[in-house]
Parts: sequence; structure tokens; C-alpha cells
Amino acid sequence: MALRGKRFNTAPLAELYARPGFLLRRAHQIAVGIFLRECARAGLTPPQHGVLMAVAKHEGISQSELARLLGFDRATVGQVVAGLMARRLLRRSASATDRRNHALALTAHGEKLIRQAAGAMQRTSDRLLSPFTRSEREVFVKLLTRLTTELNEESRTPLEGSAR
Repeated sequence: MALRGKRFNTAPLAELYARPGFLLRRAHQIAVGIFLRECARAGLTPPQHGVLMAVAKHEGISQSELARLLGFDRATVGQVVAGLMARRLLRRSASATDRRNHALALTAHGEKLIRQAAGAMQRTSDRLLSPFTRSEREVFVKLLTRLTTELNEESRTPLEGSAR
């Protein structure tokens, strides 16, 4: 393996490279890389896209509810929401049900961006699953879903209502 021009013997790291956690981290890095290439024109990151999608499906959601829904800590959601508001993709208003919370909604520009990004999302998924046959893709996604559902509580930020 070449790292910045230098060749390394990776054999001594075979045990590390075979660990599920290491492989999942690498898979995540690859997924993010594909996502960023596909969404370069939209200028979206995976957390930003997740927030926009969640708000699109749950208009009026609060930031704390959003954090629980996506498995983010509140500080991260706050930063992502602030950035999306600065780009005029999200708007915040007083909640009709709880004065302590603010309700989030997409702006018209946010709705348009989500629609425009749909093709990039599909291409991202297709590319990420491209090493597998159609039947392997279904099994892979089912296994990842089972892993993330059954071990949800092991996360530092578990999803609430993660039954899929």
C-alpha cells in the first residue's frame, strides 16, 4: 500500500484490517467520500442532508427531537441547523405546542435543494452498493439494519424509535 509515495507492508496490520469496527469505519469513510463527490454541486454534507430530510418528513420538529431522531448530539444538530439557516434552507419559528422549543421547517429553497439532491442520493447508494450483486445488496442492507437496530443502545447517541 502506498501512503503519500511511501510503500508500506500492510501484512502486519492484517488483524486490524479484519476487525469489524475498522471495516465499518473504512466503509463510512468511503460512503462519505462518494456522498461528497455526488453532492458537490448541492454543497451538502451527510449531516446536513440528514437534517434536511428529517425536517422535510417531520415539519415542526424541534432541534432536540431532531437530534434524537438522527442519533446526533444536540451540539452537532445546533451547528448543522445554524449553517442551514444561514444558507436559508431552514427556518425556525416558535413551537405551537411548547414555548421552550422552536419548530423547524424547510424553506422553499431547502425544498428545492432536497428535490435536486435526490438523484445524487440515489447515485451515492448505487455506487456504495456496486461491489455487490442485487441479492447481496439486499442481504448487506438487512444485516446493517439488524446490527444498527439490535445494538442501537450501545451508541453514544442512540436513535429513539429505531425500529424500522
